[in-house]
Amino acid sequence: MIGVLLVDDHKLVRTGVRLILEETSDVRIVGEAGSGEEAIEQSRALKPDVVLMDVSMPGIGGLEATRKLLARNPSLKVIIVSVHATEPYPLRLLEAGAHGYLTKDCAADEIVTAIRRVHAGERYITAAIAQQLALSAVSGSNGSPFEQLSQRETQVMLMITGGQSPQTIANRLHLSPKTVSTYRTRLFQKLAVSNDVELMRLAMRYGVIEEKTGTHPPRG
Repeated sequence: MIGVLLVDDHKLVRTGVRLILEETSDVRIVGEAGSGEEAIEQSRALKPDVVLMDVSMPGIGGLEATRKLLARNPSLKVIIVSVHATEPYPLRLLEAGAHGYLTKDCAADEIVTAIRRVHAGERYITAAIAQQLALSAVSGSNGSPFEQLSQRETQVMLMITGGQSPQTIANRLHLSPKTVSTYRTRLFQKLAVSNDVELMRLAMRYGVIEEKTGTHPPRG
């Protein structure tokens, strides 16, 4: 039996995935979490085999949660289930150690297939994202300036564009405010922006955040 922890800040999404997995004979939901911090706590207590991880959530989010979970337990399998299908998300999360990446519009049976294959030691990346990553590798870039950010710079960028203050970011990532400021300056230089407003506009242009609200797109 494969024990799965569901991590998503939308209860409706968790309920939908639970209904899908309850139809299988070899997968059991061991728990649910609504944030990255809760995922770390629940994983420690419940010891799942596989974590289905959302990306955009309150707090540290899915990228940092994935990194922390795998640092604590390298044998744990993490599958990203997200609305984000463009960079910087897939590559950065796979670099952080995720074993699979699905989009939230995938078919129900693909979620089950991904869980089984990842649990068996394989990687599973949904076709559209796999093609995107392959084309990016061939061309050297998919045109997004966000590709050049490191994992930590990407995390800080996502938290800034999510409206979190430097002090809040420092507290949640267990960094000093000075270190957060250094990351902020560095990513501004790499992206050729001079302030948070310009960063927000660039992120909207490349689909990192939702244009009409200036916040993250539908949670994913």
